[in-house]
Parts: sequence; C-alpha cells; structure tokens
Amino acid sequence: MRKIREVLRLKHAHGATDRSIAKSCSIARSTVGDYLRRAAEAGLCWPLPTDLGDDQLEHLLFRRPPQIPSAERVLPDWEYVHRELRRKGVTRFLLWQEYKSSNPTGLQYTQFCTRYTAWRGRQDPVMRQVHKAGEKLFVDYAGQTVPITDRRTGEIRNAEVFVSVLGASSYAYCEATWSQGLPDWIASHIRSFEFFGGLPEVLVPDNLKAGVTSPHLYEPDLNPTYQDLAIHYGVAVVPARVRRPQDKAKAESGVQVAERWILARLRNRTFFSLAELNEAMAELLVELNLRPFQKLDGCRRSMFEAVDRDALGPLPRDRYQYAEWKKVRVHIDYHVQIDKHHYSVPYQLVKKELDVRLTAETVEMFDRGKRVASHVRSRKRGGFTTQNEHMPTSHRHYAEWTPERLVSWAEETGGRTAEVVAAVLASRPHPQQGFRSCLGIMALGKSYGKERLEAACVRALALGTTSYKSIQSILKTGLDSQPLPEPPAKPMSLPIAHGNIRGPDYYIDRDEGGLPC
Repeated sequence: MRKIREVLRLKHAHGATDRSIAKSCSIARSTVGDYLRRAAEAGLCWPLPTDLGDDQLEHLLFRRPPQIPSAERVLPDWEYVHRELRRKGVTRFLLWQEYKSSNPTGLQYTQFCTRYTAWRGRQDPVMRQVHKAGEKLFVDYAGQTVPITDRRTGEIRNAEVFVSVLGASSYAYCEATWSQGLPDWIASHIRSFEFFGGLPEVLVPDNLKAGVTSPHLYEPDLNPTYQDLAIHYGVAVVPARVRRPQDKAKAESGVQVAERWILARLRNRTFFSLAELNEAMAELLVELNLRPFQKLDGCRRSMFEAVDRDALGPLPRDRYQYAEWKKVRVHIDYHVQIDKHHYSVPYQLVKKELDVRLTAETVEMFDRGKRVASHVRSRKRGGFTTQNEHMPTSHRHYAEWTPERLVSWAEETGGRTAEVVAAVLASRPHPQQGFRSCLGIMALGKSYGKERLEAACVRALALGTTSYKSIQSILKTGLDSQPLPEPPAKPMSLPIAHGNIRGPDYYIDRDEGGLPC
C-alpha cells in the first residue's frame, strides 16, 4: 500500500506524469494508470483520510467478487468439453464463454482450465493427447503375425497385420497382408481411406522403409512412392520421431487393442488363405469399434460418427495407381533402360540422371520435377520404344523408313529395282541393317536416271549380285546398256544304262556277301 499512497501523492500533490511516477516508484507505467483508475472509481482524493488504514485502502481499491458456495456452482460437463475440443476451431475459451452464458455464477476461466486439466489427467492415459477431428490418421504394423497354411503343401507363411487409427475418435481399421513391402503398404493405405470414407489432414507413420527412406529428426526423407500417394490424396505425411513412441501413441494403442481383441481371439483357428483371414478379422473389427469406452460414453463407432466423419476430406474420384520411382541415366543413344527395355527421351538429356515413375501401364521420365517423356510400358526384353520428336534432326529422316516404305518407293523406279531392294532387306539378319544400302541404291537413280537404274537392277538380278557396289559398278562402266550375257548351256546328262557302267550288283559277292576278289 505504500507505493499506492506514493503514486497518489505524486500525482495529486505534485502533478507528476505517469512516466515520471513509474520511474520514481520503480513500477510499470501501466500499473500507475491502474492505481489511479481504481482510486478514481473508489472516490478517493488527496490527501487521504488520516484514519484510512492499509486494509481499508486495499478493500476500496481491490474489491473481491462475492464468494459463492461450491454447492451452488454448476460444473461443466467435462466429457462434453473434451469431445468438443476435438472439433476444428473449438477452443477452451469459447467453451468457457458458452458455459458462462448459461451459468453466470459458474467457474471463472482460470478455474475452468485448471479443473478440466485435472479431470483429463484422471482419464485413460491414451486420451492425454488432444486430437482435432479429422486431423490425424496413425498407421503402423502389429508386432504379431498370423500363420497361414497352404492347403496343398502344408507350408506355413506368416501374414503381417496393418493397423490405422483416427486420432480424435480412435476409430480403427486393420487388415492382413503378405508383407510390409511398399506395394502392400500403399494398398493398405488406399483400403484404409476407403474404409473410413474420407481423408485425414495428416498421416503419422512409423519409420519403416516403405514409408520413410531416411529417418531424420527435422527433415526425414519420404519414400517417393509414399509421397506420390500423399500428393494424390492431398494429405501430409509427418513421420513419428525415431524411438519416440509417444508421437504415435494412438497407433501403439490401436495395435495393442487389435492384438488383444482380434488376433488373440483368432489364435486357435487355422487359416488357409489371406482372404479367409481378412474376412474373420473384419467381423471382429466391427465388434471392436462397437465396444463401449471404459471411462467415456459411447464407443469408437459413435465417436467417429459424431466427431470424425464430417471432418474428413472427400476421397478423389480415381483410386491411386501404384507407381514405383527409380533413378536412371540417359545413354548416348538418348534412351534409358528399364526392365531390359529401352525408352527414348529428348536427345538434349544425354548423360543426365532422370527420375522415372513406373506404373503397370506407363513409364514417365522427370528432369528436376518436370516431365520430359512418357511412354506406354513394354514388357519386350531388349526392345526399343522411340518417339521421333526425341531424335536429333539428322536422325529423324532415317527413322521414318520402314521395309515396306522402301520397297514401295523402289517400285516407282521399276519392278526390278523393287526386287533388288527386297533382296537386300531379306539378306540381312535385321531389315534395318539394309536400310542404308537401299537408300544408296535409290540415290543412284538421281545421278544416272531411273531408266538406267532399272536396267542395272535387271543385270544385277541376272548375275545374282544385288549389292550397292555391284549396281554402282554396272552404272559406272555402262554395262546397263549392254545386252545380258547368254545363259550357260544345259549340261549333258549321262545315260542311265551303258555297257561300260557297272551296276551295284558288281560289288556284291553272290556267294559270301562280300566284295569280289
């Protein structure tokens, strides 16, 4: 009270400013203003009455609200408060305002927050994290596997169990897959989204290789295919920190519940297929989501319908198509090799490293995030898929030729020229190896004329020398204008029977079956 009296004295007796009073009394200027306002509201002036003690002065300046018995206060419904805080945009202050509007004598804001925190601390530990509706989906694999027996061979193969849990409602989904590999990981996410009928804002996975390529505290590297899935569905991926199970407490709890209430109940059953196991798990999953909470009203299903369902984002029209990503380097022939097949890219990218996105039907190449080529995927080993626009200008004209087109063009010169071209193509293991020879032969028609080329081809066919060099030699030496040589005379045939010709019987010994002596 001494400082308050000094503030009033300096202000009213000396006319000091608020700033100088604050400096003199070593208090904030806002505190000076607050003291002066309270004194004015209490009707105090300077000098103060001599019989006004500190207790009376404090009572006049800092009036306390009337005390209301605890029995008369209406406490908030903490379960309702806890449930509403999961909705987007709902804060404690908003709920307190709504509470006070209907209960003017109720708790003040500080007590409201303190008592809610204390109530929440007495609940199930899995509820200590407050998750917004539709915000997070926690995903993980159970540590327990389920054996599946091959009906024919008796071989036992263990199936993995995928679990996903919505943060706000704890609504759960689980299924069995053959592995924790990337294809099964992605497919389980897709079926999980479709089970919930919508999309969360954030996915919280563990740091398995199918989801996170390189775990890091600040900047983890996501698997490119997993990132591709997130982009398609418009969700964010925030992996849990390494060795921080509290980051994915919902997933840990969901896995534990699935193991206790689903897998444990199936432990004595023998399954002969993955489909049979998933069918049994789906039946028990319905029971799990309808099982009442222990310390809250309702169940996972009712909480999902009340909180999460409307907050989830819509599913896209098309399902995500599984795609794998690879890095490849462009060869000097402007092709990249993928699964033993070669695909073309623009020739300017020779020797560059590209990202390749592979689906079941397509192959796409990206250079620094920009798509530079796209092809229909081919399963032909050793084959080539080439687009003309990817070639240098000098290569395009040559690439447009086909055996049929070459023969057709040769027929414009003459039938014999077409026969020569066809013979050249047929003489090579691959017709493409004869393209240059054929182009050279037809180019001779520009230098010597079509008539002379046709005559030279007639001569070449007669001599059996259908090469570019032989036809060029015929034209250079003018042999195309010379008459064709006479065909060789037919050789004489020996008589079938003659007195000087011994037959096979001559060499057979009629008595001993051997040669004559």
